[in-house]
Amino acid sequence: MPVVCRIEGFAIVSADGHIADRTAHMPDILKNEEDQRFFDASLDRAALLVHGRHSHEGHMNSHERRRLILTRRVPGIAPNPDFPNAMSWNPSGVTFKAACAALGFEGGLVAVLGGPEVYSLFLEIGYDCFHLSRSHNVKLPGGLPVFARGRHGGPAEEALRRAGLVPG
Repeated sequence: MPVVCRIEGFAIVSADGHIADRTAHMPDILKNEEDQRFFDASLDRAALLVHGRHSHEGHMNSHERRRLILTRRVPGIAPNPDFPNAMSWNPSGVTFKAACAALGFEGGLVAVLGGPEVYSLFLEIGYDCFHLSRSHNVKLPGGLPVFARGRHGGPAEEALRRAGLVPG
């Protein structure tokens, strides 16, 4: 039986297009209460979280949530030492479908939490929607962009449009 899932991306971006500062840290000043409530409620509905090693939701339920953590440190897929319900996943060695199967994921909402390489990978895999919020009063010079530089570079909205997603 094929896995049926809905893939949604979540990002809050500074006025200059960054999701984190130059040290890969997301400062609290980038967040706001309304976006955080929406984000928390969305994660409560999610059956699977996908993110890189610097990204996480920092929630009290973090250790209970099923997740794939992208890394180049394993050849394919392996148990993650930091989260009991997680697998470390190298997409160069194992497909998303195979990684989901290894984790026992049977379907539902997949929440993609970043960083740039992860967001870019899922532009290729395919998002059903991407929740992009902008913090217009915050700048993070030299920070991390939403999407990895190169093929998906430029403003996040532009990359999402090229992937067939429509704002709204």
